[in-house]
Amino acid sequence: QVQMEESGGGLVQAGGSLRLSCATPGRVFGVMGWYRQAPGFQRELVATITIDRTPTYADSVKGRFTISRDNTKNTVYLQMNSLKPEDTAVYYCHARISNNYWGQGTQVTVSS
Repeated sequence: QVQMEESGGGLVQAGGSLRLSCATPGRVFGVMGWYRQAPGFQRELVATITIDRTPTYADSVKGRFTISRDNTKNTVYLQMNSLKPEDTAVYYCHARISNNYWGQGTQVTVSS
């Protein structure tokens, strides 16, 4: 069983910032990232990053969100700036090496 420790969600006003973290103690994954799911919508990609730190972003977050990782700590981060109400969702950490692994999710709520 893979342990995934998410943190950093919360409530913020539009235009504000939050940083999400996801640690996978003792496990190194080739690709890590974040997905989100809003009520009534399917889970969607937010951003991913490879082990050599190549990022990929959804068009909706480009220029506002930054994904990074610290391979010495087996941790991936998502810095979210200029948040909008439409960013409100449960954010899930994702990690992949052969199989897919998911965190329990952390709520991000952006008020207008």
